[in-house]
Amino acid sequence: MASFRKIVNDPVYGFITFDDELIYRILSHKYYQRLRRIHQMALAHLVYPGAVHTRLHHSMGAYHLMCEALLELKSKNIDITPEEEQAAKIAILLHDIGHGPFSHALEHVLIEGLHHEEITLLLFEQLNREFNGALELALSVFKGTYHKSFLHQLISSQLDVDRMDYLTRDSFYSGVSEGVIGYDRIIKMMTVRDNDLVIEEKGVYSIEKFLVARRLMYWQAYLHKTVLSAENMLVKILERAKMLARTTTGPFSSCTTLDAFLRTEDSAAFIKNNLDQFCALDDYDIQSSIKQWCEHPDFVLRTLCNWLNDRKMLKTRLQMEPIEKEEIEAMQQKAAQQLSISPEEAKWLVFDGIALNKMYTPGVEQIKILFKDGRIKDISEIEYVLINLVKDGPVKKFYLCYPGEILQKAEF
Repeated sequence: MASFRKIVNDPVYGFITFDDELIYRILSHKYYQRLRRIHQMALAHLVYPGAVHTRLHHSMGAYHLMCEALLELKSKNIDITPEEEQAAKIAILLHDIGHGPFSHALEHVLIEGLHHEEITLLLFEQLNREFNGALELALSVFKGTYHKSFLHQLISSQLDVDRMDYLTRDSFYSGVSEGVIGYDRIIKMMTVRDNDLVIEEKGVYSIEKFLVARRLMYWQAYLHKTVLSAENMLVKILERAKMLARTTTGPFSSCTTLDAFLRTEDSAAFIKNNLDQFCALDDYDIQSSIKQWCEHPDFVLRTLCNWLNDRKMLKTRLQMEPIEKEEIEAMQQKAAQQLSISPEEAKWLVFDGIALNKMYTPGVEQIKILFKDGRIKDISEIEYVLINLVKDGPVKKFYLCYPGEILQKAEF
């Protein structure tokens, strides 16, 4: 009997091989296929037009790196059974299955009180039931309860294959070269000591580059001021839509599923009891609703939707100091006068926020370096690495979003 084998041509790594029938059945499931319809980088494509890849692309890429990491560890005589190998591959393949539309951008707006990782676990458990308990070991690895903790660290830590793929992939699709990392060398330097994933000393500069690349990608791509503007506009649109939908009856958005989410007072309980409805919701439902709301009678909703649809973004100013409350209120008053709207409506168009970027958090999910003499140190304890210059906590930037035309001199 011929062995099972399927290949997928990935533009980042080349061919990715799937040689396990259970894994292929998971790939074919509607919960997983839904990831095709969720952008990996939310609205970053409005700044970097190539960044239109999806959560499905990313999860397959992370799966490929997991395969490479497991192969490397086994070559170093780390005990990994075929069952554990399958479980780790399934866990990484499903690690993002709980993301809602536009991923992190709408996580706390459309879906309140439930983190995407909690939804991932709910869907994981549902799939386990559908597959008659075949994912039990994978669930244990995913949750970090399995005794071989290094398997979980490959999925979720400060140096995991999830981060390695999204940096590599987001850099590739966006064209932001600052995110390029030596993922292949990092994997080659991996080993296990005392049940923990560690990096051999000669790989320390590749880890340093990984941390720097992640920091730069946040400022250059994920927290780019125009991306911040677009994603904040999207958040305001959904917040306004929720407010209006709850005071009306009948169809409000482009689909009944989105209407249900807009009108529910307890989205966490709603999702737990309606997993299939959650999985029926994706980026396309939000986008089609935004196009529909471009004709809505409410000025704020109609205006924000038209501006986002036409890429007429709110201007965004970033600075290191908090923005004075008096300045924000003055700009809101000016917006209200210029646009002939109320001061309360103007607050939807002029608002502030905080962008946080951290390079490394010592003491939490450590990156451990193995020296030739057998000593193991956290990377933050090594005197000669750049991390020591920036390990004092996340960098905080304050931003102000506003319609450009309300100021005599707008910055972009």
